[in-house]
Amino acid sequence: MTADIIQKYFPQLSTEQRQQFDALDALYRDWNTKINVISRKDIDQLYEHHVLHSLAIAKMINFRPGTRILDFGTGGGFPGVPLSILFPECQFKLIDGTGKKIRVAQEVCNAIGLKNCQPTHLRGEDEKDKYDFIVSRAVMPLPDLVKLMRKNISKTQQNALPNGIICLKGGDLQAELQPYRNIVETTDISQFFSEDWFKEKYVIYLPL
Repeated sequence: MTADIIQKYFPQLSTEQRQQFDALDALYRDWNTKINVISRKDIDQLYEHHVLHSLAIAKMINFRPGTRILDFGTGGGFPGVPLSILFPECQFKLIDGTGKKIRVAQEVCNAIGLKNCQPTHLRGEDEKDKYDFIVSRAVMPLPDLVKLMRKNISKTQQNALPNGIICLKGGDLQAELQPYRNIVETTDISQFFSEDWFKEKYVIYLPL
């Protein structure tokens, strides 16, 4: 699987963005042999299962320049690293409680010259800054995420969508989304991407 799958859905990429996406495969393969951030069987599907999956968020919102985004529980840098490449004029902070995973994200950012991405070894409860959006990928149930990160949502609006939480999830989410059923927006990723793997995977948006 090559980075061509990214180009397929995001044809407007600059040369620099294409080079940054192309570089991810070798970098993650190399780091994964030292620090396991992606399962061994999944590394061959890096672009589909991790990079493109992360970019489903970009099919739902086109972040305006200057938007501040916090990636909570980023692991080795998803969804934060792919989104940082796609939105070079936005500021991303990637946090995770596991230092060695953050090290992988940092090394990847350094290697591809990603200046708008700040991986930081930090737990969610210790994050004090305000952001327009919190993004995450299947880190914890939505009610727990809201309880933990509501404090970090800025009151100042600058995007078409009101500030809030955007997360990537799969499977049966009925019980988890029940408390927010009147305001939560669930978008099926398979309406953006045709690959079978995206069936029953969703972008969940909760304005806060």
